[in-house]
Amino acid sequence: MPNTQEPGPDPSKETVAPRVLIADDEELIRTGFRLILTSRGIDVIGEAADGVQAVAEAERLRPDVILMDIRMPKLDGLEAAKRVLRLLPRCRVLMLTTFDLDRYVYAALAAGASGFLLKDVTAAHLAAAVRLVNTGDALLAPSITRRLVERYATTHEAGRAEAAHRPAAAATVDRTPPLHRDLAPLTPREREVLALMGRGLSNTELAEALTLSEATVKTHVARIFAKLTLRDRAQAVILAYETGLVTPGSSAAE
Repeated sequence: MPNTQEPGPDPSKETVAPRVLIADDEELIRTGFRLILTSRGIDVIGEAADGVQAVAEAERLRPDVILMDIRMPKLDGLEAAKRVLRLLPRCRVLMLTTFDLDRYVYAALAAGASGFLLKDVTAAHLAAAVRLVNTGDALLAPSITRRLVERYATTHEAGRAEAAHRPAAAATVDRTPPLHRDLAPLTPREREVLALMGRGLSNTELAEALTLSEATVKTHVARIFAKLTLRDRAQAVILAYETGLVTPGSSAAE
């Protein structure tokens, strides 16, 4: 799965420490996160106590990374993230949640969030996660990726049940879905790389699976992101499932 280990900064990709905005309705959380990040050389440029303020401060300060609580007054973190990313498409949003099984996980990733952090995250993990998403990577824990699979497995089974009651559709329910037109710009190799990203492989694992150099894999990944207008790996995983390129139960080796 992507980034199953605690993330670490990649000095080759980051030259300037990210500028961070912390949005959480709990002052203690904001203060604690600020102290952790500033002690590790990361500039916290602002704070917000609700979703409306988070959007306003993001537009005013233009941070590189926002730590966004998913549940806030006036405007929840999901809607705030959507608004921020429409205003600042290059900004990275890390959603904060108290529960790993938050029901908004998929919606937040689909909206463009670059990952999730539990509020009881360790200090080292918090700083490393901020640096990681600032480089353009995504922070996806195994449970997050697994939840995406489960979502599509449920959708698939619901589609089969509905088709069973419609004879005309039932005849086609088991056919392999056609390639989504959004993937048309990709070469066969790029589709293969995207499929493996959708199964959770890192660049190193992709290189090993495809017998390529890691530099070549990074080039393929960059081209995929450019052609499909993807922000990071989180969106790539979403797209791989939504287009049918990856299906629940398929393996990375397929």
